[in-house]
Amino acid sequence: MVNKLNKAFYNTVLSQTFSPCGNYIVVGDIYGVLSVFHLSKIVQPQTSLSPEELAPKNRVTVKEDFQINSLITAQNHIIVGGVGEIYAYLWKNLRNTKSAHPVWTIEIPDQKDAFDKPDVNCLLFVEESGHLYAGCGNNKIYVFNIETRRILKTLVKHTDYVHCITNNGDDLLSGGEDGVVNIWDIRSFKVTHKIEPFKDDKVSRANLGKWIGAVSANDDYVLCGGGPRLSMWHYRFLTNSTVFPIDDNGIHVAEIFNDKIFAGGRSKYFYQMSFVGDIISEIPTSAVTTYSAIHQEEPFLVLSIAGSSPKIDICSNFMYRNQQLSLY
Repeated sequence: MVNKLNKAFYNTVLSQTFSPCGNYIVVGDIYGVLSVFHLSKIVQPQTSLSPEELAPKNRVTVKEDFQINSLITAQNHIIVGGVGEIYAYLWKNLRNTKSAHPVWTIEIPDQKDAFDKPDVNCLLFVEESGHLYAGCGNNKIYVFNIETRRILKTLVKHTDYVHCITNNGDDLLSGGEDGVVNIWDIRSFKVTHKIEPFKDDKVSRANLGKWIGAVSANDDYVLCGGGPRLSMWHYRFLTNSTVFPIDDNGIHVAEIFNDKIFAGGRSKYFYQMSFVGDIISEIPTSAVTTYSAIHQEEPFLVLSIAGSSPKIDICSNFMYRNQQLSLY
């Protein structure tokens, strides 16, 4: 009982994803459990909600004490990145079956023994090509065909852990512990440009390190942060455009969304800002460190913020917290 209570109190959520229909959200914790919440009842309650209604609708254990580092939805599947392996579950099974089993798995290659298995820190699915990208703790990014699960390419330009990946058209952007943001052409799988924020005096924070924890992009800008301050760079010229004036001790979430910037990390707030750095909203967070923030506009507007806490903050207008979910 003590062990179970400790797990409940000290749990951490590293990843989240919405169901294809948008009515459910799944969070993955550091103990190998996928927790499924029925969002539509939470975001649009008819009355005040009980603690039971703010708890998971279903729980599925991938593996005991197996850290779930990354989650994405691809087609009708939820893809789970853990330690040394990637699992796929059917969404319909995950919603309703406590004993749901993966429909396929991928083992990350080139590992000699269990102690060397790398974390699958980030996942990306590109629907047009059917490619699944996995950024790992062995400094590599693997490109898989999602239908055959075979490796198409291994990208090896990082010299330390890969923490984050995103895509923008024919470009793939990756950030790592080495402090580098690599910009790849996914047609040739070659690095065409790179940004090294830790070398810029305006954003460098030597006391926090050079690691990049989050990266995002649109056609005009690249947004990135980690040890270096959250900053935006001109996509074409790779010069610094904006340094964001937020109080943090490391960035783990950063996203360009329409004409706004979302950001979070080791901070008591999750931020929404303008491109020039004006703070639009500061949302107090349950977690000391935010590791994941996802949002959707349909079938209803919702932002979900999670991290080093068993509590998940739900914001139905992106401006303040409306509900607080609990893993237990």
